[in-house]
Amino acid sequence: MVFLHGGGQTRRSWTKVAAAVAERGFQAVTIDLRGHGESDWSDEGDYRVVSFARDVEEVLRGLPTKPVLVGASLGGFTSMLLAGELSPGIASAVVLVDIVPNMEQSGAARIHNFMADRVETGFASLDEVADAIAEYNPHRPRPTDLDGLTTNLRRRGDRWYWHWDPQFINGTAAFPPIEVTDAERMHHAVEAILRDGVPMLLVRGKMSDLVSQERADEFLARFPKVEFTDVRGAGHMVAGDRNDHFATAVLDFLARHVRPDDGQVSTAAPTHP
Repeated sequence: MVFLHGGGQTRRSWTKVAAAVAERGFQAVTIDLRGHGESDWSDEGDYRVVSFARDVEEVLRGLPTKPVLVGASLGGFTSMLLAGELSPGIASAVVLVDIVPNMEQSGAARIHNFMADRVETGFASLDEVADAIAEYNPHRPRPTDLDGLTTNLRRRGDRWYWHWDPQFINGTAAFPPIEVTDAERMHHAVEAILRDGVPMLLVRGKMSDLVSQERADEFLARFPKVEFTDVRGAGHMVAGDRNDHFATAVLDFLARHVRPDDGQVSTAAPTHP
């Protein structure tokens, strides 16, 4: 199973669910997308979704079997283009985590504003970071172990900064992820995946403002073969909000469609080509 995080996140957002699926016999591979975590930043400012997908394709070439792709938000768009357009047949199953092609623009704007707010100025302390996250996710308890926040941050001088390339979100990238606005292209990619007989699951956070119930219903009406799970008590960050329910939903889906190999957990921080 290959886990692809959302924009502004890192592979560490999957730590708990990766351990859960490994206990059930799957090998879990978590990847830092270009410009995020420990992967290189693009010198060319290339953060197109198709470029994320090509990076992941390079990683998948080293795997012994067709993986299950689990993609949250940006990782979901990456999975759509990779399995439905660039490399059909590369995945044994696809799990989309709180993302559909025709997402709610108000929710997308809220996420963008949160990511862009302190991208240049950073934070004076981890307490400031925790306060910002709590304001953005008021349904999630404020973290008590602030050291855990450092997996998504880097310290420069006396301030903390998100550990991803500011070009990705501040509008200065030469090649931004414009494909996320092309709903029809993404719909065609999903259609191609399903036409090839690849099982697909949509996992929605019940409190999500990015994938509303209306948007989920539209997607499922267009693609009735897609299975669906609504995770109670979760917002857009489904795995972080309710990891236990999320892991159960994914494992139940896999039990119906995919046979596990071994139980290794591994991580990868690839440089971009």
